[in-house]
Amino acid sequence: MVIKSERSSLSGDILIPASKSHTIRAVAFASVAEGTSLLKNPLLSDDSEAALNASREMGAGIQKEKDWIIKGIGGTPGALCKKIYVGNSGTSLRIFTALCALSEHPVSFDGDHSIRQRQMLPLLTALEKLGTQTIRSNSGKCPFTIQGPILGGSTTVNGISSQFLTALLIACPLAPETTEIRVENLHEKPYVEMTVDWLKRMGVRFEQEGLDWFKIEGNQQYMAFERLIPGDFSSAAFSLCAAAITNSEIQIKGMDFSDHQGDKQVFRFFEKMGLKLIHSSEGIRVRPGKLQGIDIDMNDTPDALPAMAVAGCIAEGTTRLLNVPQARFKECDRIAASTKELSKMGARIEEMEDGLIIHQSKLKGARVHGYDDHRMVMALSVAGLAADGETIVDSAEAIGVTYPAFVADMQKIGAKMRLAESGEI
Repeated sequence: MVIKSERSSLSGDILIPASKSHTIRAVAFASVAEGTSLLKNPLLSDDSEAALNASREMGAGIQKEKDWIIKGIGGTPGALCKKIYVGNSGTSLRIFTALCALSEHPVSFDGDHSIRQRQMLPLLTALEKLGTQTIRSNSGKCPFTIQGPILGGSTTVNGISSQFLTALLIACPLAPETTEIRVENLHEKPYVEMTVDWLKRMGVRFEQEGLDWFKIEGNQQYMAFERLIPGDFSSAAFSLCAAAITNSEIQIKGMDFSDHQGDKQVFRFFEKMGLKLIHSSEGIRVRPGKLQGIDIDMNDTPDALPAMAVAGCIAEGTTRLLNVPQARFKECDRIAASTKELSKMGARIEEMEDGLIIHQSKLKGARVHGYDDHRMVMALSVAGLAADGETIVDSAEAIGVTYPAFVADMQKIGAKMRLAESGEI
């Protein structure tokens, strides 16, 4: 599939889907909890389906309607949990690897071709220091087999992906002994803060010094819960960017600015660039404003790099996206991919080791590659809304990872954007 987009003017309201990060954490906690949990307004997407699949393989009962009902296993996975396939979901891979490391039975993990390129060695190494064993090839990436149990003790984890630490924080309260975790090189701190908030909501007993050291009491148990899943700021970044670069007025609904999601900072980025945002009980109204290039530290918001790169093309002057080396280790190398594909559209963009330098550019429609990366596909199709001529983005199926209704939602606010079969090009 491809997405075709053309220059557009937008108006109206857009309701943002639920958070992927919260949905997967909710599924994970519910899977190992005692009792039956209720997840309200969860995200239905390929990544959340991967989390549900992992939950089922662990032995949890799943009833999936508008809301999801999950009957937890009340502890650690048993012998029937042998193999888990996570598709394209890095979050599910990291969290459920740690949960399965609680079991004394071996569990194998694998995913699609993209997942087989994602780093796992920092998490596997940290788990091995806590008593687990791994059988691995491919430099510690998928496929691999892990066998526990996690015993507790002391470990150190590299935080180049915040998901490594998140996985340990979720699993270690269920270990028999106390666990001490030291964190090095932590990136994407808001996602760890989100996990810490979940631990507090679940009544976990732990100590922390900032986000660099945690001491987690062992032999705890998660109890069933009920949680309304908030809207996804990472997904909202694309409609926000679309309004900004087309000089349009829209209203974005479904966002909770009290939430710990890191990508809520994207709204602040756009305000600093000159966009006018009006907050009300109805949502966030985006008013037209001339964008100005600025320097942005994106260490906490790597998922927003593709969208901010598009905004930088339209902004007057120069935009620099800085301090985000981990963007190279997502579904694709998003720094290199943004440079290559936006250049095809006429962007004047320079690649740095840890970011991008983007100069105001006149974009033109082009055929561009989406790298089977949902955020690259959405960002490039949004770029087409401010370009002369037609933009065609391949691997459009990838939007199903987090935002299956992306094209339909954008059409509702006036975007000249449509899905088409690859053969229609």
